[in-house]
Amino acid sequence: MPCGKGKSSKAISENIRRLIHKGYPQKQAIAIAYSEAGLTKKIKKGKK
Repeated sequence: MPCGKGKSSKAISENIRRLIHKGYPQKQAIAIAYSEAGLTKKIKKGKK
C-alpha cells in the first residue's frame, strides 16, 4: 500500500497523503499508515 517505509513522522505523513490521494477516508488512511509503520495512534472520541 504505502510506498514510503519507516517510522518517522515524515514517512507516516507522506503515506497518509498518498492514501488520501488514492481515495481512502482520512481516518482509515491514518490507521493504515500507522499500522504499516508498526505503531499505534490513539484517536480521541467525542463525549457520549
